[in-house]
Amino acid sequence: MSETPEPAFGGRRALPPNTSNAAENDPPTVELQGGLTPRGFNPQDYLNVTDVHLFKERWDSNKVDHHTDKYDSNKLIVRRGQPFYIQIDFSRPYDPRRDLFRVEYVIGRYPQENKGTYVPVPVVSELQSGKWGAKVVQREDRSVRLAVQPAADCIVGKFRMYVAVWTPYGVIRTSRNPGTDTYILFNPWCEDDAVYLDDDKEREEYVLNDIGVIFYGEFNDIKSRSWSYGQFEDGILDACLYVMDRAKMDLSGRGNPIKVSRVGSAMVNAKDDEGVLIGSWDNVYAYGIPPSAWTGSVDILLEYKSSQTPVRYGQCWVFAGVFNTFLRCLGIPARVVTNYFSAHDNNANLQLDIFLEEDGNVNSKLTKDSVWNYHCWNEAWMTRPDLPVGFGGWQVVDSTPQENSDGMYRCGPASVQAIKHGHVCFQFDAPFVFAEVNSDLIYITAKKDGTHEVQTLDTTHIGKLIVTKEIGGDGMKDITDTYKFQEGQEEERLALETALMYGAKKPLNTEGVPKSRSNIHMNFEVETAVLGRDFKVVVTFKNNSPTRYSVTAYLSGSITFYTGVSKGEFKNETFSVTLEPLSFKTEEVWVRAGEYMGQLLEQAFLHFFVTARVNETNDILAKQKSVALTIPKVIIKVGFSISGSPRPLGRISPNPRKTLVLLWAPGTVTRSCLLHLVREIRPSSTVQWEEVCRPWVSGPRKLIASVTSDSLRHVYGELDLRIQGRPSV
Repeated sequence: MSETPEPAFGGRRALPPNTSNAAENDPPTVELQGGLTPRGFNPQDYLNVTDVHLFKERWDSNKVDHHTDKYDSNKLIVRRGQPFYIQIDFSRPYDPRRDLFRVEYVIGRYPQENKGTYVPVPVVSELQSGKWGAKVVQREDRSVRLAVQPAADCIVGKFRMYVAVWTPYGVIRTSRNPGTDTYILFNPWCEDDAVYLDDDKEREEYVLNDIGVIFYGEFNDIKSRSWSYGQFEDGILDACLYVMDRAKMDLSGRGNPIKVSRVGSAMVNAKDDEGVLIGSWDNVYAYGIPPSAWTGSVDILLEYKSSQTPVRYGQCWVFAGVFNTFLRCLGIPARVVTNYFSAHDNNANLQLDIFLEEDGNVNSKLTKDSVWNYHCWNEAWMTRPDLPVGFGGWQVVDSTPQENSDGMYRCGPASVQAIKHGHVCFQFDAPFVFAEVNSDLIYITAKKDGTHEVQTLDTTHIGKLIVTKEIGGDGMKDITDTYKFQEGQEEERLALETALMYGAKKPLNTEGVPKSRSNIHMNFEVETAVLGRDFKVVVTFKNNSPTRYSVTAYLSGSITFYTGVSKGEFKNETFSVTLEPLSFKTEEVWVRAGEYMGQLLEQAFLHFFVTARVNETNDILAKQKSVALTIPKVIIKVGFSISGSPRPLGRISPNPRKTLVLLWAPGTVTRSCLLHLVREIRPSSTVQWEEVCRPWVSGPRKLIASVTSDSLRHVYGELDLRIQGRPSV
């Protein structure tokens, strides 16, 4: 008695989900009508394919015209919506009157024509814009040259290619040939593609540039570092496709940039889906690489694909750098954006609530919201047919795991235009992004009787500056006005009111609360602070009234993560000031190196909070600022160089700390990172050694180096190079 096979897929579908680009299921080479072979049938008696040529060398028009000639791959890589050329050699001359053939493209293990995973390409007299088609452009003896055009909305990924020939008895198909595999990418050069970008300089920057600049630091001390995106490096395209496979993303959705970018934002972090990078913000990086040591995406993505386990460790700029590589590699225009004073709104009320005790000190138990000194995310360019007209263009996508979105740690795509105008009702995650750039900072007194009283509002602190890399250079471009109207303008307040109207919670009534109700104005500045040295904080009070006042002030200094979360307080000092009518007074508070050196975190951020109470009126004044200590840099020097020959490289690294590991990762000059261990670098000393590199691409390149140790990180340097091509003989 034969066993009854178990029903597959629970009766819900005929085929399993098609979620792997790498998985294959080859179609039969012979498909006969009725499944039986007629007597005397010999496939060799009919038109047979003897060879297929894809013109896939880097200099061939297929790659040059499709802007894929930079990919380090021996496969054919093209962009959708644009014709490319193939040549098919037959066993005899092709006669269109009696011979019928077509090209087939297949992706995944369970291809279906209605899902776009099995594509029989018809041979047509004229190609139609945006649609699949193949046109015979040349016939010569036994060869036929075709112009093949993928649909402008087809799946993005690696397709297997077959040629099928019709006979009176059925179909004869070529066998599986990995050499004819064809990668099809998004096409920003095609007007029918959802990622079309009409400016050539922007396409050059946001799609083809493989080296970028990421801005970090603090609003008053902006720093930058180059990042090797490396989207054209060997293996990176396959690694990006693997990321979507690991997400079990259905292949039928991989032609939609909205879905691809949303899946990417979830998969670049490993919070809940075994994605690319594990985030760590606790300054402990055992069994991994500290985030500050990475200088590019290539090693991260290649390690993830080869090990099939998440890579340790990343923080926001690393997540953004890797995500930018993912998007650009697939053909989606993308850029890294940095927001200074970025709000992390935990309860989605579009305001940052700072709770104070009645004496003016911060109540850390009630204060759950935080302000990041800076936060990096990505923008991806695409149309948004799911939204009203006018909300396409740049979309915020953020892979740093901050808050849960629809059950996963991801964010976006959220329309930048919708954020600017307060239309936070439009998907995805617009309220969270709006709060990051345009929420109010609210100071609230938590009274002993359990009531809360709003003291003052700061409407200008959050989203102070939003920047990205300029086109064609390494400078900074201010894009704040794309996210928000100018502070103080009626449109800016209207955008906030619109956001609140669309359902954001606002439990505390702040209507009518003035920005400052006191006649006393307070501000403070932090002197330039150098690692290992004393510095001072200067607090200024100004009395704008004809009345004499006395003020009791409290200064707190904390070691903070760049996310605004405090590790611990290292300084607290209380002082009193008497202000004569219409006068001002300054108070200096010295910060000694010994107070902070033993507790420093990797980015050397110090956060100061000054609160003051006007004794006569009980008015509360509050200000907060973060500063980044000035740390050493790596100086890179290059010795003699001859084009295409070995290149000796010197490294000079002055540093006041000991036991350093130097990781330098040029990435774009060598094919892998190089590690160099330095046992000790004594104060004010220099370490120098030599490495040899063999450039493999010409043009402007960068050498990028970073130093890391348990006691000091974010020590970094770079050098611009121009590699000359070897002259032809």
